[in-house]
Amino acid sequence: MPAARQPDRVPGPPTSSPAPTRVRSSARLDRLDRLRRLTARDHELLSWLAEHYVLATAQIAAAQFPSLRAARLRLAVLSALQAVTRFVDVTSGDRQYLYTLGPLGAVLYPTQYNDPLRADGREPRSNVERTERIIGSRKLGHLIGTNQLFIDLHAYARTDPNARVHRWWSEQHATAVYAGVPAAADGPSIRPDGHGIWEAGGRQVGFFLEHDNGTETIGTVLRKLQAYDRLTAHGGPHYPVLLRVPGRRREQHLLDVLAGTRLAIPVATGIHQEHPAGPAWTLTHDPGLRRWLHELPSDHGPDHPITNPHRYSDSSAGTQ
Repeated sequence: MPAARQPDRVPGPPTSSPAPTRVRSSARLDRLDRLRRLTARDHELLSWLAEHYVLATAQIAAAQFPSLRAARLRLAVLSALQAVTRFVDVTSGDRQYLYTLGPLGAVLYPTQYNDPLRADGREPRSNVERTERIIGSRKLGHLIGTNQLFIDLHAYARTDPNARVHRWWSEQHATAVYAGVPAAADGPSIRPDGHGIWEAGGRQVGFFLEHDNGTETIGTVLRKLQAYDRLTAHGGPHYPVLLRVPGRRREQHLLDVLAGTRLAIPVATGIHQEHPAGPAWTLTHDPGLRRWLHELPSDHGPDHPITNPHRYSDSSAGTQ
């Protein structure tokens, strides 16, 4: 009698899954290898991109490298490592590369403040989305222009051992930290395009930057200055507000209007094309003289944890 046919065996689940483990291990080793290839200068650049979103090739070269060629070579390496993401600037006409954080850079330096290019105020869902929003933003030119002032200061500091950028805060950073001070209860809080602490000539000068492209009305500018006045009146820092404008005509218009405006804060106008560290600034209450940035009146304000919780303190140099 023939033997009964045995049913086909249904294979059970594998007792182990070594392939995914090896893939994950390989990915970790690859990331560690890429991390080891980053220099201190690379980390500085990535931290800038985390806070300031985008920088052009020429800006990075001026602030960090001995030549444009050296910058391009290193940036190509960082792009291959996925530390940065690059895209062509089609807004300025020179078609140079612009750089944002890449996937590796975003892991190392996650953005601390809300992305200004997302309408709902939340962080982008991914680094790809963040880059796409920067590329497509109408604020791209304004952002690059704002960053240019600080890049120029960093470049100047590379040639002068007594000069230094002590602080470079983005719009989102400065807005967030000053939004909680008591002055905000009396009206809109300040929203500078940037905030910095600059040292040169043995002096420190804090400042708030308003990068003006000539598109805002004078009334809008005055309302912004009133917010800075409230901050100072409530015990905040007494920093000059820098109105950086595209041309002499716009500057003269602002000087004429502000000459008859009473403000407790110093306000200085300057032109986009002039180097910000040099004699580029005209105080609205004294329009007959161009001053260097480090010559502008500045005071870090009272050392008070409530009215001035973000006071800058450095004993190496005094302020006026």
